[in-house]
Amino acid sequence: MTSSITIVGLGPGRAGWLTQEARDALSAGREVWVRTARHPTVAELPGILWKPMDSFYEREEDFSNVYLAIAEEILRLAERPEGVFYAVPGSPRVGEATVAQIVRLAGQRGKTVHIVEGLSFIEPALGALGLDALDGLYLADALELASRYHPPFPPSVHALVAQLYSRTLATDVKLTLMNQYPEEHPVRLLHAAGTDAEEVEDLPLHAIDRSEKIAHLTALYVPPLTKGSLEEFQETVAHLRAPEGCPWDREQTHKSIRGNLLEETYEALEALDQDDPVHLAEELGDLLLQILLHAQIATEAGEFRMADVIAGVDAKIRRRHPHVFGEVKVNGVGDVLRNWEEIKAGEREQEGKEDRGLFGGVPLGLPALEQAIGYQKRAARVGFDWPEISGVRAKLDEEIGELDAARGDEEREAELGDLIFAAVNYARWLKVDPEAALREANARFRVRFEHVEAAAKRLGKPLKEMSLEELDALWEQAKAGE
Repeated sequence: MTSSITIVGLGPGRAGWLTQEARDALSAGREVWVRTARHPTVAELPGILWKPMDSFYEREEDFSNVYLAIAEEILRLAERPEGVFYAVPGSPRVGEATVAQIVRLAGQRGKTVHIVEGLSFIEPALGALGLDALDGLYLADALELASRYHPPFPPSVHALVAQLYSRTLATDVKLTLMNQYPEEHPVRLLHAAGTDAEEVEDLPLHAIDRSEKIAHLTALYVPPLTKGSLEEFQETVAHLRAPEGCPWDREQTHKSIRGNLLEETYEALEALDQDDPVHLAEELGDLLLQILLHAQIATEAGEFRMADVIAGVDAKIRRRHPHVFGEVKVNGVGDVLRNWEEIKAGEREQEGKEDRGLFGGVPLGLPALEQAIGYQKRAARVGFDWPEISGVRAKLDEEIGELDAARGDEEREAELGDLIFAAVNYARWLKVDPEAALREANARFRVRFEHVEAAAKRLGKPLKEMSLEELDALWEQAKAGE
C-alpha cells in the first residue's frame, strides 16, 4: 500500500462476512491496529498481529475523547515509514467516529487515507428483521439520539438505532423516543447481528432498558407508527390541492381561508378553557390544517415552503434563547424577557426594519383584553410598572371613582375603558389571564342562566312574567347546584 493510513472494515461479525479485499489486506503479514478486540473476526483470525486499542476506553471518560485520542494515535503511527494499518468493526463508513476523525485530521496534515470497504451491521440486521431498506429506513446513532429531547426522524419511517451498548444508554434513548411514540409501542432489540449469537428480542418501548442482553453489539429497531406523521399530513394537503384533488380546496387562496384560521384558533382556545385534552387535540389538528394549507398555497406560488416556516421559527427561537442554546447566564424570568426584547430590537436593526417601538410587536387586530395585557407586559419589561400590587389595587379604586364622577357618554366611555385596563393590570399582577378569566365567567353565567330557564319552564312560567325575586331564587339554586 502506498497510503500512509489504511483503514479496513472487519464486517459485522463472523470472518465469513469479510470482503475479499479486506481478507487479502489482513493476510499481508503486517501489524493491524484494531479499535477493539471485542469482535468475532479478531478471534477467528489468530494468525494476524493484532494491536488492540481497547485501553483507550479506560483512559477517557467521554466517548468523543476516546475517539479523538485513537485518531490522534493513528496519525502518530502514520508518521512511520511503513505507515499504519487500522481495522474497525463493520464498515468504516457506517457509525465509525474514529474513521471520521482520522479522515478529518489526515486532510489537515496532508496524509493520504485508503479505505478498504467492509460490510456494515445493516445488512445482517435487515435480514434478521425481515426488512427492505428502501421501505424508508432511518439509521440513527444511540448516543446522538440520547442527547436529544425529540427524535430527529418522522414516526412514519422504520428506524434502526445502532450502538445501543448499555442499559443506561437505553434509558436515555427510550425517553427521547417516548416524546413521539406511545410507551407501549412494540420494538425489537437486535443482539449480535451477523454472529452466531444473533438474537431478536421483542418488547414494548418502555421496557428496553430492562433487557439484560444489551451489550456492545445491540441495536434497536423501531417500527413506524401507522399514523401521526407531519409529512404524511403534508402529503394529504398537497393531494387536496393537486389537479386530481378537491375542487373546493384547489380554489382557495390565502385570503379566502383567512377567516378559517381565526375560527380554528378560537375553537382551540375554547377547548383549552374547557380543560378537555381530547377536544384540544382535535382542535389543534384543525388549526394545523390551516397552517399546512397556507404553506401549500405558498409553495405552489413560489413564495415559501413549510420547511422555510419551520426553519425560520426554529432559528428565531434558538436565537432568542441564548441562555438555553448559548453561553448567556440569566437570573430568573425578568432577565429572559429583557434579553428577548433586546434581541428582537437587534434583529430589526440588522434587517433594516423601522423601529416600531416597544408595542410594535402587539398586533392591532388582537382582542382588546389580549392587547391590553400585551402592552402592560412590554411596559413592565423596561421598568414601567408599579413596585407593589397595592398600587395596582389603589389604581383600580381610583378608576372606579373617576367613572362614578364622569359626566356625559364620551367621558363615561373613556373612564370605563381606563377601569377595564386597570382591571387587566390587576389580573396580570395576580398572574391570572384576564381573557381566560372572563371566558370562564361567561361560561358560568351561561350554565347558571340555562338552569334558570329550565327551572322556569318546569314551573310553567315564562321568564318575562317572573319577578326579580323569583329569578334570583332560581339563580341561587343554580349556584348551589354547582
